[in-house]
Amino acid sequence: MIFLAIFGGVWAVSIVAWLIFSRASRNADLGKIKSRILDGPKELVDKVKEEAAPKLLQTDDASGGNVARQVLKMLDLQDKLQVLLEQAGLRWKPATILQASFVLFLALFLVARGAGAPGLPLQLGIGLIGGVSPVLYVLRTKAKRLHKFEEQFPESLEFVSRSMRAGHAFSVALEMIHREFGEPLGGEFRRCFDEHNLGMPLEAALLKLAKRVPSLDVHFFVSAVLLQKRTGGNLAEILDKLATLMRERFKLRGKIKAISAHGRMTGTALTCIPIGVALMMFYVNPSYVSFFIEDAIGNAMLGGAITLQLIGYLVIQKIVSIEV
Repeated sequence: MIFLAIFGGVWAVSIVAWLIFSRASRNADLGKIKSRILDGPKELVDKVKEEAAPKLLQTDDASGGNVARQVLKMLDLQDKLQVLLEQAGLRWKPATILQASFVLFLALFLVARGAGAPGLPLQLGIGLIGGVSPVLYVLRTKAKRLHKFEEQFPESLEFVSRSMRAGHAFSVALEMIHREFGEPLGGEFRRCFDEHNLGMPLEAALLKLAKRVPSLDVHFFVSAVLLQKRTGGNLAEILDKLATLMRERFKLRGKIKAISAHGRMTGTALTCIPIGVALMMFYVNPSYVSFFIEDAIGNAMLGGAITLQLIGYLVIQKIVSIEV
């Protein structure tokens, strides 16, 4: 039993490390592109970093959560969670996520223990599901918000282009986006305009926008505006071409999604079939599957099967996930 637990732990750590390494290698080139297209004059970049040093979310209040904030600071997660909440558009505090994770973990763990779930590892696993659910919710909200932003973005660039052709200044066109488009795009550009209107240089405000919205399209937009301000040119025409490029990327992304649909359906089916068979066996022949609940070796086999099933699902999702 101890050997199986150690083996399962080492296996899980290895898979997590592999996923982190693969994600980092996949995003390496993307990070280089972003750093190049946002590479401005050194004094401007230093100024933006200095201005961005204060917290993006005002979470340092006196209303409880002191222990949670201290834990986040010790783990060096305070700023990362602030940026994550900012990108998700949630008005939460980083300490709230830690508190909610702890409460849900403890609640589900006690429920599983009170319900007689066999084995401490299974009880801890059930509690862990509740513990990670707040973070998963924030990540899901961030992804949905970013997707909605990217859907609105090409049309907003064409709107800015038409406004500039009609005689409006670029900064005024940014403020007009707030009245013509809804959240999240309207709010982000309204914030960008307010920062510029209150004295921040337009270049710095745009760079902060690129940091708040982790989209390659936004980085291209900021790069195009900064380059036009340094070298000159027809910004309206540049924005039109950039909007066209974004729409073509959306079309290509849709084609890839359609081609990889079979792989995603296969991963879902291979994950759901064992769960369906297990539920059916519990209903048809409970004595046959009671071994996995009542016996220690059966508990270890059940835990290993669930772990391998999750790993297989993640590997399939990794294979069919293609960045455009």
